[in-house]
Amino acid sequence: MASFVHKPRLRFWHIWNMSVGFFGIQIGFALQNANVSRIFQTLGASIEQIPLLWLAAPVTGLLVQPIVGYLSDRTWHPYWGRRRPFFFVGSLLAAAALMVMPNTQAVWQAAVMLWLLDASINISMEPFRAFVGDMLPSEQRTLGFAMQTFFIGLGAVLGSQLPYLMTHLGGISNAVVNAQVPLSVKYAFYVGAVCFFAAVSWTVFTTREYPPADLEAWRRQKRQTRGLIRSFIEIGRGIAHMPKTMLQLAVVQFFTWIAFFAMWIYTTPAVAQQVYHTTDAQTQAFQDAGDWVGVLFSVYNGASAFLAFLLPVIARHIRRTHTHLVALAIGGIGLSSIFFIQDRWLLLIPMLAIGLAWASTLTMPYAILAGALPPEKMGFYMGVFNFFIVIPQIVAALILGVLIQVFFDNQSIYAMLLGGGSMLIAAVMNLWVQDADDVPIATVASVDAAGDR
Repeated sequence: MASFVHKPRLRFWHIWNMSVGFFGIQIGFALQNANVSRIFQTLGASIEQIPLLWLAAPVTGLLVQPIVGYLSDRTWHPYWGRRRPFFFVGSLLAAAALMVMPNTQAVWQAAVMLWLLDASINISMEPFRAFVGDMLPSEQRTLGFAMQTFFIGLGAVLGSQLPYLMTHLGGISNAVVNAQVPLSVKYAFYVGAVCFFAAVSWTVFTTREYPPADLEAWRRQKRQTRGLIRSFIEIGRGIAHMPKTMLQLAVVQFFTWIAFFAMWIYTTPAVAQQVYHTTDAQTQAFQDAGDWVGVLFSVYNGASAFLAFLLPVIARHIRRTHTHLVALAIGGIGLSSIFFIQDRWLLLIPMLAIGLAWASTLTMPYAILAGALPPEKMGFYMGVFNFFIVIPQIVAALILGVLIQVFFDNQSIYAMLLGGGSMLIAAVMNLWVQDADDVPIATVASVDAAGDR
C-alpha cells in the first residue's frame, strides 16, 4: 500500500473532536456490560448458562474486527475518508440494536440481539483505534489514546448509571413484571441509542482524514489485492507475520481480558448474593443489586476518564510498559478485594483501583503497539490485536461457569478472586514487552553527546 501524507502535530480540540465518538460507543458497551447478565437472568437464564450466553460478544468480535480493519485500510472516499464510513454505519446499526435488546421476550432472543449489538458496536469501534495511528505523529499517540480513554470513561459513567438514574431520578419502575425486563432498563437503552448515534456523528462530521500520498498508486495496489480469496490469503499472511511487540502484548492482553470479562459477567450475581442476599432474579433485591452494579461500574469508568491523563505523565518517567505493569497490579488487588467486602458502599473503593487498570488497558497497549505497526496496515493489525481481547473472553466464557459450579458451589463472588489473580499475572507479563518507541535515557544521552562532538 502507498504511504499516507506527513502527519503534523494536531491541536487539542482537533484530537478532542476525533475522540468524541468513543463517548457514544462506550455508552453502548456500558449498557451491555452492566445489564446483559441481568437481562438474561430476568428472562429465566440460570447462573451456569450466563457465561455461555455471553459467548456471542467475543465470537462476534473475533469475526468482525479484523475484517472491518482490513476493509477500512482499503477504503478511501473524498468526503467520507477511510475510517469514518465504518463509524457512521456501525452507529446506525448499534442504535437500532440498543432499541430492540431490552424488548426481547426470551433468552434466545436476547442472545441473538447481543450478537447483533456487539457486531454493530465493533463496526464503529475497531477503526477508531487505527484513526489515532492514522492522524497523529508518534509523540502525540499516547495523548490521542488517553483522550479516547477519557471519553470512554465518561460514556461508561453515563451508560452504567442510566438504569439507576431512571429509577431514582426519573421515578421509572425497576420492578420485574411478568418476567420481562424492567421499564427503567428499557428507557436506559433508548437514551443510550440516541447518545451513541449523536456522539459518533459528531466525530464523523467534524473531522477529516489524510488521503494517500499517491492516490493513483494506492488505487493500483487496491485493485491488485481485490478478490475474496486473495483478501483472506493476505489476512492470513498478515497474522502469520505480526510484529514481535504485538505477540508480547498479546500475552498481557490475554490475562487482562479474562479478568475484566469475569467482572462483567459475575459482578451482578455476586453483589446480589453477597450484599443483597438473594439469587432470585425476579426479586426487587436482585434488581436493586443490578442498579447498584451500574453505579459501581460508573465509578471505575469515571475514575479511568481522569486517570487516563495521568498516564502519559507517568509514562514519560517510568516508560509505558512499567506504567501498565503498575496499573494492572493495583487493579488486580482491587478486583480481588471485592471477595472480602459485604457493604455496598465499601465496594466503591476497589472500583477506583479497577479504574486505573481500565484506563491503562485502554491506553498503553495501543500506544505501545502503534509504534510497531506499518502505517499502511494500521487498521488491519489493530483489528487482529483485538483477537487477544476476544479469545480470552471466549476462554473465560467456556471455563468460568464450570469452575464456579464445580469448585465454588455456584458462588459468583469467587469469580472476583479468579479475575484479580489473572490481572496480577497480566501485570507481571509486561516485563517482557519491548516498546519500539521507548529509547532508554542512556541511549538518548549518548546520541546527544555524539552529536555535540
